[in-house]
Amino acid sequence: MSSIDWCLLLAAAFSAGFVDAIVGGGGLIQLPALMLSFPNKELPEIFGTNKFAGFTGTLVATFRYLKNTTIISAAIVPAILTAIPSAFAGAYAVKGIDKEILKPIILALFSIVAVYTFIKKDFGLRPPKTISKKRKIILSLLTGLIIGFYDGFFGPGTGSFLMFIYIVLFGFEFVQASAHAKLLNCFCNASALLLFIWKNDVNYMIALPIAAFNISGSLLGSRLAIKKGSGFIRVFFILAVSGFIFKMAYDLIVS
Repeated sequence: MSSIDWCLLLAAAFSAGFVDAIVGGGGLIQLPALMLSFPNKELPEIFGTNKFAGFTGTLVATFRYLKNTTIISAAIVPAILTAIPSAFAGAYAVKGIDKEILKPIILALFSIVAVYTFIKKDFGLRPPKTISKKRKIILSLLTGLIIGFYDGFFGPGTGSFLMFIYIVLFGFEFVQASAHAKLLNCFCNASALLLFIWKNDVNYMIALPIAAFNISGSLLGSRLAIKKGSGFIRVFFILAVSGFIFKMAYDLIVS
């Protein structure tokens, strides 16, 4: 790769960390950038390298959110317990399932998320709703099971889906939803990453510089999100999801 190519890739990593720290979905920037930069590398190596860099940024953002947000154990612990084995299974399935079949489904889901968020003006801005602990546990178990597998298998957009789930089903506002999404996403990434490392599918010569820029973007993004609050995150969420929709629609059309 030329110096210009590396600069573009590292800029994409910084942008991915920034976006992911605020609303999730940074993988939709970083993963395509890696695939374009290294077209001759095997898909599992690209995924493993991307997962390593993404995990470092998510971990940094998680610690920053934990310092400033209250975490509801019933909404996160059961999800972690089901997400870890589910993400591991998803990462294992990468070599056996054609991920292309997921793209139209993900595009449709993102479109629903964008329309719903835009129409509901108070979406994620109201004080957290009170739901029973039993319901939180059940929803948390299902969230970890489904999103964990998706994150291990495909990954991009996981944080955005989690934020949407924590707002709609758990009644959180944006900052609290983002904190829970980051924490769960961190465990999902760690589980899937262990399998990629075990299978020697992480290229550290590429992953380490990308991780450094991802962390830098994550630090800036999480700082802004906490400082500006839920109103800022909502606007950024709509813009980011809309961008994801156009990006995925373009990929489907040209592929």
